[in-house]
Amino acid sequence: MEESSRLGKYKDFIKRHPILFNLLLMFIAGCGVVWITLVALDVWTGHGKYEVVPNMRGLTYNQATAALAAAGLKVELSDSIYDEHTQPGTVLDQSPRPNTKVKPNRVVYLTVNAFSPKMVSIPNLADMSLRQARSVLEGIGIKHIREHYVPSEYRDLVIGAKFNGISLQPGARIPASATVTIEVGGGLPDEEDSVAVAEAISEDIEASELDIN
Repeated sequence: MEESSRLGKYKDFIKRHPILFNLLLMFIAGCGVVWITLVALDVWTGHGKYEVVPNMRGLTYNQATAALAAAGLKVELSDSIYDEHTQPGTVLDQSPRPNTKVKPNRVVYLTVNAFSPKMVSIPNLADMSLRQARSVLEGIGIKHIREHYVPSEYRDLVIGAKFNGISLQPGARIPASATVTIEVGGGLPDEEDSVAVAEAISEDIEASELDIN
């Protein structure tokens, strides 16, 4: 009888407050949906499961690929740079760093040593200032730059560029690690110096003629 009385009260409450009852049902249903979603995400993302990224530096790209696959990770080649002191194809860097904890199947990006040096095309540097020419060369990856002043009426303007003593024409391709020498106009000798040089040459010619006679 007591249980029937309680059930009757509940039914009576629902009849008098249908909106409140529906809101309560919606709240309970919403909590259920949220709980199921969290559980599904936990399973899907492998929450609580992680892999430790091994150190790939010094390995070949093929060795690194096999090692990462064995560790439950994926690999992607992100970049290649040239280091003449390292065996071509060797892993130089990686991201994430070694010993980082990551989710299973995370992609590890590798940087390997290229099999040949990076080549760049030399732009036309003529008539630029030394500062401009340096900036342009550094912009294309040339880091080793020297300067050499040569006699020219175009003082402080670039006359040209050389690599290993050979003049570089615009568009010439050289290794980015090469040393480029910029030839800069140093101006012409002063007029007095020119006169002195001319007089010295004249005296040498006269002396030569006397010796002949």
